[in-house]
Parts: sequence; C-alpha cells; structure tokens
Amino acid sequence: MALNDPNWGRRGNAGPPDLDELWNRFRQKLPGLGGRGGGRDGGGAQQFRGGGMILAALVVVVWLASGFYIVDASQRGIVLRFGKHIQTTQPGPQWHLPYPIESVEIVNLSQVRTIEVGYRTNVKTKVLKESLMLTDDVNIIDLQFAVQYILSDPGQYLFKNRSPDESVMQVAESAMREIVGKSKMDYVLYEGREQIATSAQKLMQEILDRYETGISISQVTMQQAQPPEQVQAAFDDAVKAGQDRERQINEGQAYANDIVPKARGTASRLMQEAEGYKQSVIANAEGEASRFRQIQVEYSRAPVVTRQRLYLETMQQVYSSATKVYVDQKSGGNLMFLPLDKIIQMSAAGAPPPTEVAQQPASDAPAPAAPADPRSRDALRSREREARP
Repeated sequence: MALNDPNWGRRGNAGPPDLDELWNRFRQKLPGLGGRGGGRDGGGAQQFRGGGMILAALVVVVWLASGFYIVDASQRGIVLRFGKHIQTTQPGPQWHLPYPIESVEIVNLSQVRTIEVGYRTNVKTKVLKESLMLTDDVNIIDLQFAVQYILSDPGQYLFKNRSPDESVMQVAESAMREIVGKSKMDYVLYEGREQIATSAQKLMQEILDRYETGISISQVTMQQAQPPEQVQAAFDDAVKAGQDRERQINEGQAYANDIVPKARGTASRLMQEAEGYKQSVIANAEGEASRFRQIQVEYSRAPVVTRQRLYLETMQQVYSSATKVYVDQKSGGNLMFLPLDKIIQMSAAGAPPPTEVAQQPASDAPAPAAPADPRSRDALRSREREARP
C-alpha cells in the first residue's frame, strides 16, 4: 500500500497507523530507492520522501504536545532546563519545552507534612535516643513531640538542600534539646509545656530559614513529657510531697489573707479613734482656755456677778450628776422624797417616769410598810439632823 493511498492507516476501527507495519514496508522499498527502475523508482522515492515528512511532522507535533501540563491551585510547577531551575509556574495550564530540553516537577505547597521525634506512630513506641533529654537542673526527662510543616518556597526545598525532610528532623531535635537544656524539670513537665513548644517552633524556623530549606513550621505539639520509667515511682513521691507543700503554703496564705486585713483594719480604727480623741481633747482644751479668757474679762468687769454665776453653774453641774434629791420643807414639817435615780434610769430606757411622792411625818417613827428601805432610813437621818439644832 502506498503512503498516498486514501485508505492508508484505516484498519479496524480507523485507529492510528501501525508504525511497525510502516517500517517494514519502508524496508521492503529500500532496494528500489537507489535510482534503478526508471521513472517507477523515481516515483517511489518521491512517495517515500513525502511520507517521511508527514511522519516527521507527526513526531514533532507529538513531541511539542508532551510539553503541556496542568498545575493545581495548591501546587507549583518547577521548570528545569537541562537540570537548571529557570522558573516557577503558577496554577493553571502551562507549557514548557519538551524533554530532554526542559522538564517540570510539581510540588504540593498545601500538604501538611509531619515528623515525629521520640516516637513513631504511637507514644508507646518510643525512640529513647531521640526522647531522652537533660534539663538545666541536671535531670533526665522523656519527651516526645511532633512537628508539622508546609513548603513556603519549592525552589529552595528542591535545590538548596539534599534532604530537607531529614534536616527538619535534625533541626527539631536540636532546637528542643536547647530549649529543654535551659529550663528546669518542673517547668518542662508542668506549667511550661506551651511556652516550650512556642519557643521551639520559633527557634526551628530561624534555623531552617538560615539553611534556606523553603520550609515553614506550622505547629509543634508536645505529645508526652515524663521522667524515665526507672525513676517514675520516686518522682511520683516527690510530686506528692511538692503538692502537699503547695497546699500548706496556700492554706497559710489564705489564713494570712484573712488575719492581716483584720489586723490592719483594727489598727487603722484604733489610730483613727486616737486621732479623734486627740482632736477632741485639743478642741476641748482650746474651748476651755477661750472660755477662761472670756470669764476673766467678765470677772474684771463685774467680780461679784461673775462669782455668783460661777457658783450657780457649778452647783447645777454637781446636782445634775446626783441620783437623789432631798427637799426639806420646814414650814410644813414634812420631807418630800423623789426617787430621781429610778426616774433617770427609766427615762434613759424610754419608759414614762413614775410620779411617786412619798410623805412621811416629821415626828413619827419610820413607816412600818417598808422598814428596811434605805431611802426611809436616809429620810429619818435627815429629819434627825434637822431636829437637833
């Protein structure tokens, strides 16, 4: 079959031509391409030359079509020309010069990669040479943690380092050992776990950026931190003792917080009362001094009147503090007795004062109704003193 046959390549379901069959037919026609056979040989050479051009064109088209590729939204394409990085392509359909001139490597930037330090898959599967670390107070702890990272620069990730993932493992272990080596054991095991993870992530990122790995640390997770199994029992006892100490300290602090404010309040109250008493005494003294000066001025003007007034005021003050008052009526011969002590007490309690008036004869004996009443005896004594002159 000639190459210009209209039915060329149509076999079966009209698929593409069989290259093996074409090659065999080409080899069969080689002896007639040397110029023998006159015009017939010349026509065969022309036909072969036209078929070869079509075949070469098809090969070139297929070769150029092999340069098309598609980059997803989470990926980047790294184009290499004879092994050298020339550009990084963005998401979408792209084309590069086909192999062997250029090649492309697709790198996923959104994929979260994870490495495990001190264990594999499960924390029970420990790797002691990675997990055992020394603290600042010369104690050994068993620490397992995981590091998650993504790619920030695919060019650096592929070409700046030979084994970037292995570099992440070594950097993570080195950074964590440095952070733990500067911390106390209790801080690593209890209150400082989050701070240690944050500090380790920052230190890892600084080292990886310095190495130009093109890797961004997204998270450092502390899986487990505990003392070695050989000293776990002793460590538990020490932890319980420390907890008891903290409990007693808290109880003492609570007691101090209850007592100290009360004592301070009492002291403040006493100081304020003393200050108030001081101001009261000073004010009274100043008032008495001022009153004395005023009395002195009045006394210099009218001595008799001033002395009489001072006497009356003094007697009024004296009698106002007495609990009993005796009134002797010489004209009637009777003695009136008022129980002012009870009246004052009942007035202070808010009860209405009684209006009792006891009259007893001047010459008779004490009343038989109340012979033991001290007020009656006082009345009799007063009457006797009045009768003696």
